[in-house]
Amino acid sequence: MNTEQPTEEFLRGIDIHELLPQQEPFVMISSLVRFDMQTTVTETIVSADNMFVEDGVFTAPGIVENIAQTCAARIGYVNKYILKKGIQLGFIGAIRDLKVKQLPKVGDTITTSISVIDSVFGMTLVDAVVLNNGAEVVSAQMKIAVKESE
Repeated sequence: MNTEQPTEEFLRGIDIHELLPQQEPFVMISSLVRFDMQTTVTETIVSADNMFVEDGVFTAPGIVENIAQTCAARIGYVNKYILKKGIQLGFIGAIRDLKVKQLPKVGDTITTSISVIDSVFGMTLVDAVVLNNGAEVVSAQMKIAVKESE
């Protein structure tokens, strides 16, 4: 199993749609910028046509979905580039300690980082932090359940 850390240039070159089960207009991340087995980082440009934007603000449900899709991008990368298998569906199992300090606005570029705390029996627990211009705007813990391939 190749777990070598890929370059940011390589990661940014990946079409994010190849890693996610979600498709437009429900894609909430723009690019993968960092991956290792412990930490995954994505970037998202908040656009006016995003279904979770209201009055020029990216709402909390959109941020939660952004965190979940960062988890999905991690799983998609592992499956495609390490395990050489297809995309798996994942589901939010739980959200804990959601802290929203400020919501991003249209035009902002947010950076979402997830760090794996534990992974067992198809469940992965992560700490998530969302930054806007380097300032923490949202943090949470999320549990993701992955549906086994049939």
